[in-house]
Amino acid sequence: MSIVTGSNHLCRVGVKRRDPDNWTIWRETIIIRRLPGKRMSRMDQRIMRVGFIGLGRMGGPMAINILHASALLLFLLFACLQEGLAETVKIAIPSTTQAVLPFTIARDKGYYRAEGLDVELILISAPIASRALLSGDVTVATVGGAGLPPVLRGSPFKFLFTTYNRAMFWLYAKSEIRDVKALKGKRVGVSGIGSGPDSLLREVLRQNGLDPNRDVTVLSLGVMPTIFSGLQSGIVDAAMLAPPVTFKAHESGFRELVSFPKQDLVELQGSVLVRDASLQSDAAQMEKFLRGTYKGFLHIKDNRAATIPFIVRYLQVNDRVAATAYDQVVRPAMTQDGTLSAEMQAKAVEHVLKRLDLKEAPPLAKIFDFSLTRKVMTELQSKNWRSGA
Repeated sequence: MSIVTGSNHLCRVGVKRRDPDNWTIWRETIIIRRLPGKRMSRMDQRIMRVGFIGLGRMGGPMAINILHASALLLFLLFACLQEGLAETVKIAIPSTTQAVLPFTIARDKGYYRAEGLDVELILISAPIASRALLSGDVTVATVGGAGLPPVLRGSPFKFLFTTYNRAMFWLYAKSEIRDVKALKGKRVGVSGIGSGPDSLLREVLRQNGLDPNRDVTVLSLGVMPTIFSGLQSGIVDAAMLAPPVTFKAHESGFRELVSFPKQDLVELQGSVLVRDASLQSDAAQMEKFLRGTYKGFLHIKDNRAATIPFIVRYLQVNDRVAATAYDQVVRPAMTQDGTLSAEMQAKAVEHVLKRLDLKEAPPLAKIFDFSLTRKVMTELQSKNWRSGA
């Protein structure tokens, strides 16, 4: 149930519904009027309570119904007042794949709510998410590799956390295309130009003697189902895919050209990228967000049985495929504790630096700051925190 304050200064009570395609949230049913920009006064609350008590003194069956309605309204009013205290945090997610599981689990398990945060997950393609972060339209972008180019070019961002350090992408092609070199003159689909998969693709093309800008046409096709449809329909000859679409590609007879998890690469995914200004102006909010996120991270890492149903739901696959995705993709790609060593940080930057044709990167301390994540981790460990079912 969601209770929010709308622009018309009404406390609105209703059911949150999530559209799996665009993660839009609807809010319904106006219930209680509030004063603009103010909490309800003690006198207003007293009047409401007296009114309900007065109704309760009536006799007969009608009184019972009124009592039930009054109790419901009291509950909704209390929730409304509590909701008004929650901080709204807008989060850009680049996909609805396993990469964003920590954030969706943290939201649905109430981990953010426990921190006093009303987190809104907004589906935005990875390259655009970085621009939305820069403009302040979102507080956090959960992009990984796609967040590195703007940072390396001077954008005032920092990575505070990362769920994964291995690329969870595969390059699939039509069955007649036998290797990467055979992609010369072909069309390859990616989620977006400048995204992590785009960066990985261009790197592997160079390793095979192909110029990504001249020998291959790279097309931006958006979300995974659309990319796979493009491969099936022949719009592209090959595509960068992630589970569970990779399982469908294999079953449909497409050829696996490259398994990036097997490559010697460090690729960030499911990360927390924020503006430097947010760290300076509201470090407390960032810490609360990271605490909720870290609980989602631990839920995945330590609770296989309870995570698989989330994979079923978010990726819209059956139990068998979800279990395979967890065992073969999700769990093996996770970082040990949401952070990266200095060596892995340098390696994550290295291949992006080459693609951008930049001579040197900023100091790693200008790109990564895992201090808040380590603080949250130490705190939860000291409390022996464990995720529930």
